[in-house]
Amino acid sequence: MKTSFIIIPLLLLNTAFAQVKEEWFPAGLNIKPFEANFLEPKQGFSFTQGESKLRLDISTSEDFYRKEDGNTSFSFGGDLFTFTRLRAESNFHFPVETIDYLFGFNGSYKITNLNDEYGFRLRFSHISSHLVDGSYNASIQDWRNGDHPIVYSREFLELMPFYKYKDLRTYVGLTYLVHVTPTDIGKGIYQAGFDYYMNWVNSPIFVPYIAYDFKLTQIGSYTGNNIFTAGVKLGKPFGKGFSIAYSYFSGKSVHGEFYNKNESYSSLGINLDL
Repeated sequence: MKTSFIIIPLLLLNTAFAQVKEEWFPAGLNIKPFEANFLEPKQGFSFTQGESKLRLDISTSEDFYRKEDGNTSFSFGGDLFTFTRLRAESNFHFPVETIDYLFGFNGSYKITNLNDEYGFRLRFSHISSHLVDGSYNASIQDWRNGDHPIVYSREFLELMPFYKYKDLRTYVGLTYLVHVTPTDIGKGIYQAGFDYYMNWVNSPIFVPYIAYDFKLTQIGSYTGNNIFTAGVKLGKPFGKGFSIAYSYFSGKSVHGEFYNKNESYSSLGINLDL
């Protein structure tokens, strides 16, 4: 009897510690990227329909450290993004018009239950944007379409809480620009959206999805950006594979050099989840 008073507490203590898992450089991300949010890691390209434009995304987000304790998990990691706009020309030429760079750090916290999960992601990042030689017309020794290089730079804090019930995930976002150039850009960005993976299709190799993101920004006056996307993920829904997606965008340009230009277009793209 005396032995049991010692063994039972030790077993309970061992079980409690067994639920805690710490790992450096784990596989995957603690929080899956928000599908329609533009500032997410992507590795692919998209063609703008009706225009000779192409966007090439080469970016990654990695968790450096992750701790799991029962149904809760915490992670800390980093982001390195590039978003490039190219122009399609004959003979398979794609002059690069502009490129945006993002780098920074992120942290996330998540609680997972049987049918739902919730948490948040916090980022601190820097973005800069640059016109490239594809925007320069050498024959007239001037920039195309009257565009000229500007200084575009911002450092920001982004908080993105989310709630997921079964296959539907909703989120809101608040971004505060610690520093921004040009100065006619407001300090706050307000955001909301959702993504929905149709896992009820019960296919072992693909899953359809839809997603929407709305972002309210101030460039002089407040203006809304809309991104709607619908596609099919081939591979593992929350792991490796690739996606084929249709997207519609309306609002101010996602590229910093054209930050005050209104754009509206549809695109078809492929994204790799490596």
